[in-house]
Amino acid sequence: MRYGKVLIVVPVYNEEDLITQTIDGLKKIDLIDEIVIINDGSTDNTARVLDELDVNVISLEENHGKGYAMKKAIEVMDYDYIGFVDGDLGLTSSEIEKLIYPVVYNNVDFTIAKFPERSIKTNSKGGFGLVKGLAKMGVYLYTNKKMDTSLSGQRIYKKEVIDAIEYIPIHYGIEVAMTIQALKNGFTFEEIPVNMTHRYSERSLEGFRHRGNQFLDILKTLIVMLFRR
Repeated sequence: MRYGKVLIVVPVYNEEDLITQTIDGLKKIDLIDEIVIINDGSTDNTARVLDELDVNVISLEENHGKGYAMKKAIEVMDYDYIGFVDGDLGLTSSEIEKLIYPVVYNNVDFTIAKFPERSIKTNSKGGFGLVKGLAKMGVYLYTNKKMDTSLSGQRIYKKEVIDAIEYIPIHYGIEVAMTIQALKNGFTFEEIPVNMTHRYSERSLEGFRHRGNQFLDILKTLIVMLFRR
């Protein structure tokens, strides 16, 4: 038997095309008690789309970064278990159910989604793996644990895990920082294979710029955590 409230947080920035399907997928899961969307200063029609959805929405006037949006939900929402889901999963968001069971039934303290190797919604080849490699190496150097999913934004945590996390960067280093701190505090985890799909940055100028920003944010996060030890 499981106890407590399951909250799912969906931080979004310019997700007008997929957010409705993402929420529809989450609404299929009976284990979820509440869904909250953090609209991180979207500049497209995301806000208008969100007005049509029957979920709690917290709107930020300016874009602050994914970590900032996640931290906002952590600070203002009530929960016993909290999950984070990206807004571009579409109907495959229903796969998050696989991550909820092991946590609410006390098998592990947190779970992370492990995507299929080819889970791309475009015909592009994606990146070269530098960002994923840095994240994976960083987690190993700090915790001596090998993990394939340190960048995955699809996660479920017990509240006590979140309460033990002191440093939440506001940008792309958020998942790496939370992973390292959870592991260093002795919490148990499981990487759960899922059949999720989402957008990947293409091998274009904009795609390389995005991945470059990710790489720098993760590197900064790892450096900051070095001095917090």
